[in-house]
Amino acid sequence: MLFEAIDPRFEDLIDMDAALEPVSVGHKVTEGIIWWPQKNCLIFSDMGVGKVYKWDPETFETTAIKYPSNISNGNFIDTEGRIVTCEHATSSITRMEPDGRYMKTLATHYDGKQLNSPNDVIVDSKGRIWFTDPTFGRTSKVAGLLREPEMGFQGVYCINEQGELILSRKDFEQPNGLCMEIGEKTMLVNDTPRQEIRRFKVEDDGTLTGGEQVCKVDGRPDGTKIDKDGNIFTTASGNMQVFDKNGVLLGNINVPGQCRNFCFGGEDRSYLYFACETIYRVKTKTQGAEFFK
Repeated sequence: MLFEAIDPRFEDLIDMDAALEPVSVGHKVTEGIIWWPQKNCLIFSDMGVGKVYKWDPETFETTAIKYPSNISNGNFIDTEGRIVTCEHATSSITRMEPDGRYMKTLATHYDGKQLNSPNDVIVDSKGRIWFTDPTFGRTSKVAGLLREPEMGFQGVYCINEQGELILSRKDFEQPNGLCMEIGEKTMLVNDTPRQEIRRFKVEDDGTLTGGEQVCKVDGRPDGTKIDKDGNIFTTASGNMQVFDKNGVLLGNINVPGQCRNFCFGGEDRSYLYFACETIYRVKTKTQGAEFFK
């Protein structure tokens, strides 16, 4: 069964008879999937082959736009259409211009120590870049390079408007997916081993306060996004769970294969795109929250 409704409200979000559509096949370890609104296309990383791809919904063609990718993981598109990326192999945050001809390194170290392995990244309407920094890229032969961490903790960081790297919060076991909520006053952060999603208040100085548990996830949460009404979608040990904004479980989406991350996409943000060995999509009854709102 593809869809499992736990709460009747789940059927307001998902057509229970909808079918998954494969759009790009033959991949290994996909991640970092995000819609590129300025170019009306999808991008995603394949850590297994060290490439970042673009998928065109008009032609259904998949082409590499970054190779080698330094084992890129999370990607996000900023207000200028630039691709901000987490690189596992270099433990860095980079930014690529829309035409792909120029790339800038934005962060590699904090307090004189190399970052662990930046994993997921978002950009807010002020241009601030927020990212998680677990150690997964130092412990996996498939999705990183085996090496000892220098940092001593796993945190969330902010690169502010002046380019300064700020440690926003560090009381995590392994922070993973993160997502701004509507209005950008609060942020959701997954802590994968603790199987929880936490909500933080976003402060003007780039720090995060609060941090109460919003969702207890059945599985290990990876990527997280919200829809236009603030409902929380998260991958969990390969599948997906959907919660309301208060953390009440609405239902499950049983995606084939190992789904690590996902995004809303399409011109009206009404498709869910799933990053598995095959990239799938399904039409929903909702829309993803609009970037920079």
